[in-house]
Amino acid sequence: MSRGLSRATAFNQENPNSRSNALAERLEQGAAALADFASTLTDAEWQTRIPHDGRKVGVVVHHVASMYPLEVKLSQQLASGQSIAGVFPSTVDEINAAHAKEHDAVTKEVALGLLRANSAMAAAAIRALSDEELDRAAPVSLNSDAPLTTQFLLEDHPVRHSYHHLARLRAALKR
Repeated sequence: MSRGLSRATAFNQENPNSRSNALAERLEQGAAALADFASTLTDAEWQTRIPHDGRKVGVVVHHVASMYPLEVKLSQQLASGQSIAGVFPSTVDEINAAHAKEHDAVTKEVALGLLRANSAMAAAAIRALSDEELDRAAPVSLNSDAPLTTQFLLEDHPVRHSYHHLARLRAALKR
């Protein structure tokens, strides 16, 4: 790797057409957009509860960041050919409720730091996947045991996650 180039930049130059790299870049772009938006929020906006959700804006930013490791772990499990069992919408609701309670007072600094760290970890893990792993499918309990590909799971969860919540935060704050 030449001096001054990041690992990601060097990787991009070596594998410019890589599907996994494209997925990782979309995740990074979404996380950056969420971080950019969140960094502009006032303290009052950070503490605003989201209609029909109930969580505070800041808690949701932290939630996105804290879910990357779990979403990547499940994606790697699927990439290895193992099905995902025991994860249902009710499981997700329980995880989200416990997270909201535990991190109700999260600061902007903590949430944004975790978002930066965990999105970088998630992007690196995605970049490590081969096309064969992205194409591998197995039953996923969260989706009624439909056989889903790793790429679909990545796009539907860690890649989409920041975009999904950013849209909801913008709507809640009318920004």
